[in-house]
Amino acid sequence: MKEGWEAIIGMEIHAQLATETKIFCGCATSFGDEPNANTCPVCLGLPGALPVLNEKVVEYGAKAALALGLNINEQSIFSRKNYFYPDLPKGYQISQYDKPFSSDGELVIMTAERDEHGRAKDFKPMTIRIERMHLEEDAGKNVHEGLPETDKYSYVDLNRAGTPLGEIVTKADFRSSWQAYDYVNHVRRALQWVGASDADMEKGNLRCEANVSVRKVGEEKFRNKVELKNLNSVRFMQKAIEYEIERQIAAHEAGEGVSQETRLWDEKNNKTRVMRSKEDAHDYRYFPEPDLQPLVVSKEFIETMKAQMPELPDAMRDRFMAEYNLSFDDASQIIGDKDIAAFYETAAQASGNPRTSANLMLSEFVRELNNSGKRANESLLTAESFAEIVKTLDEGKINNNQAKEIIVESFNTGKSPADVIREKGFEQVSDAGAIEKIVDEIIKNNENQVNAYRGGNEKLFGFFVGQVMKASQGKANPKVVNEILKSKL
Repeated sequence: MKEGWEAIIGMEIHAQLATETKIFCGCATSFGDEPNANTCPVCLGLPGALPVLNEKVVEYGAKAALALGLNINEQSIFSRKNYFYPDLPKGYQISQYDKPFSSDGELVIMTAERDEHGRAKDFKPMTIRIERMHLEEDAGKNVHEGLPETDKYSYVDLNRAGTPLGEIVTKADFRSSWQAYDYVNHVRRALQWVGASDADMEKGNLRCEANVSVRKVGEEKFRNKVELKNLNSVRFMQKAIEYEIERQIAAHEAGEGVSQETRLWDEKNNKTRVMRSKEDAHDYRYFPEPDLQPLVVSKEFIETMKAQMPELPDAMRDRFMAEYNLSFDDASQIIGDKDIAAFYETAAQASGNPRTSANLMLSEFVRELNNSGKRANESLLTAESFAEIVKTLDEGKINNNQAKEIIVESFNTGKSPADVIREKGFEQVSDAGAIEKIVDEIIKNNENQVNAYRGGNEKLFGFFVGQVMKASQGKANPKVVNEILKSKL
């Protein structure tokens, strides 16, 4: 960012709640079905159809609110947000306005600035003020097909209309695109962790928008902001914010000013482009939804939801660092995915060696997950079998490279570690007598190297280790080899 300027960024996240049916009717929320297959008079907005609130929406909304440090309000009101667009069949969206489901939260995230390659350094805690998370229904989707040189078709798919959303709105607390990047990743993980949302941006069940403005350092007044809409990946969002910051600074310095508008990210050309002028709240003519009673939740309900909350990721990260002596980076990687965290903890406890378990998990196991597209709970290699590999390594029966091979083989075939060890002939020789015979032979056949080592060239020790391992076909226990070689030499 150009010196003397600062960015002012607020974030809005629309998270699809993980219900099987829509917020005000019984239609399925499944992804990928035929267009308009999951619709009924309610979500089509037909005259006389009345909404009925899905109880599961309230439960998942409560879990999401608690995971983000929000206060659940005992009474909230649904409102009509009026605007006209082809994918909004009623001509209004049932949302919440002045009395949201939850509000006034504070969330501590870990954030870091990045270098030009996106590599993070020096993570630090940052407190984000979350203004509200309200409940609402999603709109449908406009679909445009065909190529310019052929017939083009546009149609409206209302499968998504009526899908339950939690809209999470922050204060303008962000000062860089990377802070916004870390925040969205934190929210995604938290919602997935408590089961409130799948938060899969590829499927559109988590979408983020950024409100971006800039001002001179030291200024208190806000300048016009731009809303960046329909950002369907966290990386695209970061790039769009970065571009918009530079665009606005250049516009202000040229005396052109910045219009309040909604812009889209053009990934092909790496820039934002105008979508429409930005509406204010009064443009939507909010008023209370007459077909729905105020949503009232009891204190008992709130306490029940709190009691059902799992250990949250940041608390687990800190515990892993304390209990298992993991670094911040390793613990952060492990708790980045709930299934991986559960797999790790089972393996760490069963193996009795949390450090080695972490090292092998973050290298071989996570790589195999990424290559296969599987989640940890779908792996053919169980956490218990993984722990068996770690224990076998600790016992000196296999070496580190063999342990990695066993992980890969067991992951891909489901074979037990013991079977893989037997099939690959990995049983390690720890018999001191057998290893001593090999060492004696190596010393006898390499008299020049022995004299050089004894003359002070200690680097040759690795040569002798390599010769013994080669002679034993890699089966000699390295620890025993080192001990006998040091004694003999």
